[in-house]
Amino acid sequence: MLIGYARVSSADQSPDHQVDALVRAGVAAENIHVDHVRGAKASRPQLDLALARLREGDVLVITRLDRLGRSVLHLVTLGAELRERGIGLKVVEQGIDTATAEGRAMFGMLSVLAELQRELIVANTRDGLAAARARGRKGGRPSKLSPDQIELAQRLYDAGEHTVAQIAGMLKVPRTTLYGHLNTRQMDSAPAAQESAVVADPPVRTPRTCPSCGYEPTTRAEAARQRADLAVTWLHADPHHRGTVISRHHCQHCEPGQPTFAIACSVCGDGPILAGVLAEQAKNGTLTEPVRRWLTALSPNWPPTATHMSR
Repeated sequence: MLIGYARVSSADQSPDHQVDALVRAGVAAENIHVDHVRGAKASRPQLDLALARLREGDVLVITRLDRLGRSVLHLVTLGAELRERGIGLKVVEQGIDTATAEGRAMFGMLSVLAELQRELIVANTRDGLAAARARGRKGGRPSKLSPDQIELAQRLYDAGEHTVAQIAGMLKVPRTTLYGHLNTRQMDSAPAAQESAVVADPPVRTPRTCPSCGYEPTTRAEAARQRADLAVTWLHADPHHRGTVISRHHCQHCEPGQPTFAIACSVCGDGPILAGVLAEQAKNGTLTEPVRRWLTALSPNWPPTATHMSR
């Protein structure tokens, strides 16, 4: 089956040219998905839906490569995913078809360019940070919270009367930002516990390297913020198996764009963040059955409180 995908950068632009080209390429009108988005980090729900519909032996048809990928790296990642699933890719206006040797060679060249691009970005970033440190400047993003707000958040958290989600709501920041500033270590409730002969296992430390994109922070401040980001679980619709979800962890460089939807436990204030199609469905007041199963597996008595979150 042929599945078509088209994209325009704004609601004012018309996708008719792309849709007509896809129809001429043999794609049925009801199998064409169109997104109206702009920006490299923007969510593309119709692309997610098209990828979820594709099965082994199907072909994804687009008009140009720039309509599909947010970046060269994203484009190559999608191409590799399609190949692994046994799905073809056809680019109408650029004459690329992965069913041919020439088409596969084109994607091989893109893979090399993407790796070179990533290495150059990492090298330039490290050189820039080294130069900034030599001039006495600190790297990393500026904090969204002032020292007074951080102190207030810690007091509220230590008092135990507010959840992390509630404190984040008061300060109008995402939970991931708050986690980066809070000391969430549990204090012993009784002196006798300190005298116990049983030695507790050391806490598990969140890795600093992003498991999704491989980005590794270069400063301690950036590493602390990245660990806080990676402590958050993101739920995505599984593109390989309809009706299932997969959990991922993202740093600031590969976090999904809009839409996002945070689910917070009404007891502890913690919970996953839904992305893409799952977030769109949750915004309409519906938690899909796969999401409910995931939450129930996490905690049989899960009492969620869903809240929309902009990042």
